[in-house]
Amino acid sequence: MLRISLIIAIVAGLAAAGLNFYKVREVLVTTISERDNEKNLKETEMAEHRSTKKTLSQTQETLASTEKKLETTTANLKRTTATLATTEARAAELDTKLLATTQERNQAQQKLSQWDILDLQPDQVRGMIADLKKAREHIEVVGEENRLLARKKLELENKLAYFHGDPQPVELPEGLKGSIIAVDPKYDFVVLNIGKDKGVLERGEMLINRNGKLVGKVRIAAVQENQCVANIIPAWKQDEVMEGDQVLY
Repeated sequence: MLRISLIIAIVAGLAAAGLNFYKVREVLVTTISERDNEKNLKETEMAEHRSTKKTLSQTQETLASTEKKLETTTANLKRTTATLATTEARAAELDTKLLATTQERNQAQQKLSQWDILDLQPDQVRGMIADLKKAREHIEVVGEENRLLARKKLELENKLAYFHGDPQPVELPEGLKGSIIAVDPKYDFVVLNIGKDKGVLERGEMLINRNGKLVGKVRIAAVQENQCVANIIPAWKQDEVMEGDQVLY
């Protein structure tokens, strides 16, 4: 509106100055042309502004999408790194097992070569091993029989010495020890948790110990397979005998 008023004012001024119609028309056309140019320029700037704004919005969306993809890629990279570490550890473990297996194979081959030197067949070797096992079992049986016979011999010798009035104490196995599991204070005898299976013999004597202190002494009166009865020797009694006290030889 201001521009139109300006144009009218210019036209009026020109007319007042006595310019002819053509001159006025030329000025008017020029002014309208400048107005149109400014309008077109403004519309162009506005279009560029809208385009720039749209481009900025698209760029922001692209940036957000890129950041999301980057987060996903980073997470995938961490998982891949962890998987790689596990795979490398597994590979190292397999290498160790392979080395151990190879060493065992080499040792087995060496042993096989030694058997080849002896010129023995597998059946012969198995037969020899079976015979050796039987021989060992027989030796164990004979050894157990010898131990039983030796124990019987000691028992008989002990009884003969008792009948002959031999006052010598009976020898018990070196380092023999046990515990008192029952006490009869009225008749001064105790029950021990050791018997024939430990080599205990009648008339054998053992010391009673409690926390490193001598409590008394007992003499074996009757022996069973895994326990025995012993009388408390009055002259050796230092304190009341209790269950749980240890006996030593």
